[in-house]
Amino acid sequence: MAMPATQIRRGMVLVFEGDPCRVIEFRHHTPGNLRAMVQAKLKNLRSGSNFEHRFRAADSIEKADMETHELEFMYKGGETYHFMNTVNYEQLEMDDEMLGDNAQWMQANMKILAEYYDGRPIGIQLPQYLVLEIVETSPVMKTATKTASSKPAVLSNGVTVNVPEFVATGERVRVNPNTGEYLDRAKD
Repeated sequence: MAMPATQIRRGMVLVFEGDPCRVIEFRHHTPGNLRAMVQAKLKNLRSGSNFEHRFRAADSIEKADMETHELEFMYKGGETYHFMNTVNYEQLEMDDEMLGDNAQWMQANMKILAEYYDGRPIGIQLPQYLVLEIVETSPVMKTATKTASSKPAVLSNGVTVNVPEFVATGERVRVNPNTGEYLDRAKD
């Protein structure tokens, strides 16, 4: 489905030179007496490389036909991660390269959304937060407040995040896997 380049928006997936590319940033630029253009920073979803491209306002772009399926993470075997489609129970594998930084957050029975292009998964979306236990951090400070400094803490999945000084080893916390930020203590 072709549309003018002026309709580009952040997060949109385009077909650019035969590959699906996600728009990371864009800027519509109209210099004084010259023609309008759209400067876009794109990420190739097949190769993972970032690049910039300048579209003329008159250029037509093709929006990628994407499908989304809910997958459940089952287990990791060697370098591959095994998932099951929750609707038709098909199983598929993804490797570290395809998952990228998201691989460190995978937990058994975790549900994710996978984006498909031409019948193949090209990216995933993690949940908004995960509840994990802190397995190692420095002792609690008696004078700690929420706005005070933070300290590093190792989570049960091996990822290190910064947490407030009042959080102790053994506590369960909510973490945003997309940014790696501590949100709050988990309410059990």
